[in-house]
Amino acid sequence: MAHQESENASRRACAQSNLHPTRRESSDCATNRKGVRTIPISTTATRHADGDATRRHTVRYVTGPYDAVLLVSFGGPEGPDDVIPFLENVTAGRNIPRERLAVVGEQYDHFGGVSPLNEQCRRQREMLERELAERGLNLPVYWGNRNWAPYLADTVRAMTDDGVQRALAVFTSAYSSYSGCRQYRENIQSARAEVPGAPEIDKVRAFYDHPGFIEPFAAATDAAVHDLDLRTDPTIIFTAHSIPTSMAAGCDYEAQLREACRLVIERIERRLPWRLAWQSRSGPPQVPWLEPDVNDEITSLAADGVEAVVIVPIGFVSDHMEVAWDLDVQATATATEHGIAIRRAISPGTAPDPAFIAMWAELVEERIIVESGPDHAQRANRRTLGDLKVRPDVCPADCCPAPVR
Repeated sequence: MAHQESENASRRACAQSNLHPTRRESSDCATNRKGVRTIPISTTATRHADGDATRRHTVRYVTGPYDAVLLVSFGGPEGPDDVIPFLENVTAGRNIPRERLAVVGEQYDHFGGVSPLNEQCRRQREMLERELAERGLNLPVYWGNRNWAPYLADTVRAMTDDGVQRALAVFTSAYSSYSGCRQYRENIQSARAEVPGAPEIDKVRAFYDHPGFIEPFAAATDAAVHDLDLRTDPTIIFTAHSIPTSMAAGCDYEAQLREACRLVIERIERRLPWRLAWQSRSGPPQVPWLEPDVNDEITSLAADGVEAVVIVPIGFVSDHMEVAWDLDVQATATATEHGIAIRRAISPGTAPDPAFIAMWAELVEERIIVESGPDHAQRANRRTLGDLKVRPDVCPADCCPAPVR
């Protein structure tokens, strides 16, 4: 056991060292007379005959308000011994019996006790830092989690030790809700409170309607439809994490999801019937959550004679445990039981899709321009699709309240 604990500690230490890069000063950066770091905020692209685009940095600088980017995520276990402690972190304060946690832990046992989320975040962090550098923004990208190593407080401490004064956070959540936005902001504030001299940390806006989120989902949906290779049209089932109705009533989560579904449907090759269903419900049964559950929706479609479905996890950034278990195992079993052919679209942050990472970089650029002063803010290109109002850069103090449990 001591040897096992030593291996786990070594693995976590290695992960921490890999995910808290040392700040690097860019040759593209300059310092003005007041000692404020400045960075280029725009690029142009030249298209060559072979189809590759190379960026040519314009020699134009503005005061750079940020000196780092922070990737914020949920976290996940990276070995069997991590599973129960991780679940205890997730459910802290809810008095969940350990026996119940052991039942939930069996889902992770199906995958060797490892959540795919942390490895996905590693790839996202590396690609985002590289994409920013290619745009002339040589900002180190740190990574911190809510529920597992690297914990946010440890990451904020590393940022402080590296001299970061102000950072811009990117969440692995596209929508506005308590758990997907406000709680992460609260987690950041709690982490900062633990670290004397911690940097200020802002966040980019919600990106559920950004082309870099919608278009990769549309392409993945088309790929899943093609993979069915059926003469009959499948029904598209969009899924998202269910939340208590009391939480949904205080935010735009459901409206944003329905807008994202519509935007994807408008961009796929064939107009197909679609539904929005929910998944991953938890908590006491007497507390109402958004419905229908995806398994109930599949059962209902089977009764209506539907022969094939394509599941699109529109509510998620990447294919983490709730996609791998709730959809690839449970929903697939339900469809098979009813004789329904099933495929699933891959979420854009899984590999990740280059367009998805480019979107994050664009959101960082956009916020840099906005924060650089009113003369520059008018040039911010807030790319969105659809009809809903663009979410603000700074969330109102009363937005997305916590649910009534």
